[in-house]
Amino acid sequence: MSRLVVAGISKNFGSTRVLDGIDLEVPDGTATAVVGSSGCGKTTLLRVIAGFEYPDAGSVAIGARTVSDERRTVPPQRRRVGYVAQDGALFPHLTVGQNIAYGLGGGPFAARRTSGRVRELLEMVSLDRDFAARRPHQLSGGQQQRVALARALARQPEVMLLDEPFSALDAGLRATTREAVAQTLRAAGMTSILVTHDQEEALSFAEQVAVLRDGHFTQVGAPQLVYAAPADLYTARFLGECVLLDAMVRDATAECALGTVPVRPGGPTGRVTLMLRPEQLVAHVVSDSDKSSGAIREVTFRGPDALLTIAVEGAETVRVRRASAEAPEPGDRVRLEVLGSAVAYS
Repeated sequence: MSRLVVAGISKNFGSTRVLDGIDLEVPDGTATAVVGSSGCGKTTLLRVIAGFEYPDAGSVAIGARTVSDERRTVPPQRRRVGYVAQDGALFPHLTVGQNIAYGLGGGPFAARRTSGRVRELLEMVSLDRDFAARRPHQLSGGQQQRVALARALARQPEVMLLDEPFSALDAGLRATTREAVAQTLRAAGMTSILVTHDQEEALSFAEQVAVLRDGHFTQVGAPQLVYAAPADLYTARFLGECVLLDAMVRDATAECALGTVPVRPGGPTGRVTLMLRPEQLVAHVVSDSDKSSGAIREVTFRGPDALLTIAVEGAETVRVRRASAEAPEPGDRVRLEVLGSAVAYS
């Protein structure tokens, strides 16, 4: 079992509190993405789990073993934790095979002795065996990150920590590398934490997303839930575009500029701020005489879709996504249909 449990972790640097009573559980064999803006404490949390930083309070447990608490701390090399940094941190003077052999504990010149295992690890991260003879400078950024993952996997860790490992890659390479790494970790049954400031990356990579703000989590849950029903407006805005409307909630429905809209249960009633995602709104082109319509002010082409900026009576503007092949023109009038439920905030 390699379940990771972080309980009550706090960490100060001087008078600045970076982590404030953090609780997080990552079930065995699953991935959690910790997402937040720069400086919110994401990397510090990883460093505490890895043993590179000592917490001021709280505990870290991996499986049945407590590796850090008020009484003792297990050194990093004995925690069985793999760590992949943002730049991969490969040794530039060694071949790929020698870099991976370091992870096997035999030093740089053990690559020949451990060549079979090196080939297995290269295959695990979807690289051909002939990559073993190459130098890091002969690899793309995505390939370097896969080698760094292979080196970390060579130590057979119980937990894998990934500190923004895709942030230096271009958009296309970033997506393919992320998918390859996610598949590798799932195939290995590895418990893992990905730290990122990229919302799409967090939502697509892991079974659980934790949103970190100023040293504490605003929400932890399944990606679909955290995105569709954010705990507060900060979380809602951070995870994606929002349509925000003034509304009056009564009896599980809201009256707003878009008409009557169903709301998720358990929220406030009375005067509220209503939140919808742009993809929850469908724009139907109508005639100029339709009083329930709004006028399109701007159409922003974004490749597969277009972003429509619509002036609606009773609201400043509303933004809606629509397939670019069917995008209307500025000046057209559209009627907005709401899919699903909105979230209300007091």
